[in-house]
Amino acid sequence: MVVLAELAFSARDLAQTRFAVSPMWEVVTSFRLLGNPAHPVHRPWVEQVRPRIEAAGLDRGWLAELIPPSGYLPDFLNPAPAGPAPTLAVELAAITDGPPEQIRHDLDHLAKHGRPRGPRLRQLYAEPRAQLPRLAQEVETYWELAIAPYWARMRTVLDADVFHRARQVAEHGAARLFNELHASVSWDDNALRLVRRQRTLTRTTAGEGLLLVPTVFAGPRLLTRVRIPDPPQLAYPARGVGALWEARPVPRTEAIAAVLGRSRTLLLTELEAPASTTELAHRTGISPAGVSQYLTALRAAGLVSAHRAGRSVLYARTSVAESILAAAP
Repeated sequence: MVVLAELAFSARDLAQTRFAVSPMWEVVTSFRLLGNPAHPVHRPWVEQVRPRIEAAGLDRGWLAELIPPSGYLPDFLNPAPAGPAPTLAVELAAITDGPPEQIRHDLDHLAKHGRPRGPRLRQLYAEPRAQLPRLAQEVETYWELAIAPYWARMRTVLDADVFHRARQVAEHGAARLFNELHASVSWDDNALRLVRRQRTLTRTTAGEGLLLVPTVFAGPRLLTRVRIPDPPQLAYPARGVGALWEARPVPRTEAIAAVLGRSRTLLLTELEAPASTTELAHRTGISPAGVSQYLTALRAAGLVSAHRAGRSVLYARTSVAESILAAAP
């Protein structure tokens, strides 16, 4: 049944409205995306990541049982971010410390939505404290394969969205922010209205304030998490996602090469998408030993990050490297 949700705001609620960037929201929504027909915007990411996930067996693991192709997502997977940008480790600690009764409540709700309870979820239901660390370990593996190599690029989009929304509030007030947040959201008469909802959302079912979470992978929909005493969360599509995976023009790198050297600069430009030492050697003609040596130096300088992917390591540009390349004339 489609309902109209109306979330009333007091002055206290408005004062406690804030933004947060959440690694776990990206984990949950990106994993769901991998299991569905790919949104064309994210096809480059899917084509790179899906083989890694299948090779690691994560398409048959904990997340595969917990995250259905559509509909309800277990609330315990998205604890309220404690600050504006918590790390994955902080959010995983909140998950593993969650009350067992909350885990069982969410699994019961998942079953009511038609999700069959596989062997892992039966174990989780019976022994939440014992099984949650195993789930957290799988999330960490998924993060290294699917999110971490792209996190610098994703954070640029997410942080830019938060900056834009904060500026809206500063220049035009909260009403402009809410009215332009998403097509299904509007603000009127001290209340936030959400149309085309499957669940009600009122102050009797939600905590104080509001958490606004920009996401890369949520798609066009607005996602919600409501659990007292936490503030309600609205996960919405961030501005600029459409250009996230577009190939960027290769900068003129002569000036950068004069500082870093031609081979190191070439490797940075080749890391438009994360790659292994073998892939980089094949594409650049530099020997594998030379690539490894240069990547070690770039990593020590904070220009490259390394992420374990099975038996190989994926290298990715950091935000510092992105800034340097963007500044090239």
